[in-house]
Amino acid sequence: MYFSLLKFDTINNWNINELMFLFSLIFITYGIFIVFFMALRDFSDWIKHGDIDRVMVRPRGILTQLVLCGADWLAALGHGTLGITLFILSVNNVGVEWNAATILYYVISIASGVLIQGAVFLFFLAISIYFIETQNLKEIMYWNLRKFAGYPISIYNKFIQSLLIFVVPFAFVNYFLAQFLLRKPDMSTYPEWFMYISPFVGIIPYIIAYFFWKFSMKYYKSTGN
Repeated sequence: MYFSLLKFDTINNWNINELMFLFSLIFITYGIFIVFFMALRDFSDWIKHGDIDRVMVRPRGILTQLVLCGADWLAALGHGTLGITLFILSVNNVGVEWNAATILYYVISIASGVLIQGAVFLFFLAISIYFIETQNLKEIMYWNLRKFAGYPISIYNKFIQSLLIFVVPFAFVNYFLAQFLLRKPDMSTYPEWFMYISPFVGIIPYIIAYFFWKFSMKYYKSTGN
């Protein structure tokens, strides 16, 4: 991104500081996400190795155990530190007027971004029950789309924009949050209310993914490992 902007100065009128602010949201939310949802990220391995059988015979709920089983502290430290660093480097140069309302909006939107990513991996968790191995699907639908989400979605064609808004809603993790604070002109391409629902979007996909997972667990069959 940095070397691209040495050549082009801006990307669709987003300068280096605004893009760093956009990137910071991706890394901060993932850094928090991986503290609580590491097992959801790695759930297909649990099924392949038979570890989920051990979890199912315990008295606590399966999802509760998965959330509390541990955290990828190295990933949390790496992503979180990078996100906070990008935020510190950019926040004083993007013209955000910080007050009680914008701080509250930012904090709630960060929590929503964590839930959105939790919902994505909870959906993969449910899919793993049917197909065991879902790594390639994760690569396409999460890791690759996350690379797209690092830039303003307005630079992409309508198909990619639709994926990032309605299928894997990364746009609500960082783009619409940033737009509420920065008010860039490319926001005119989208309904203005997208900015205002951004702090609450994470709840809906998480609830849907949760009930899909509960339904899918009825069809779980051990691999026998």
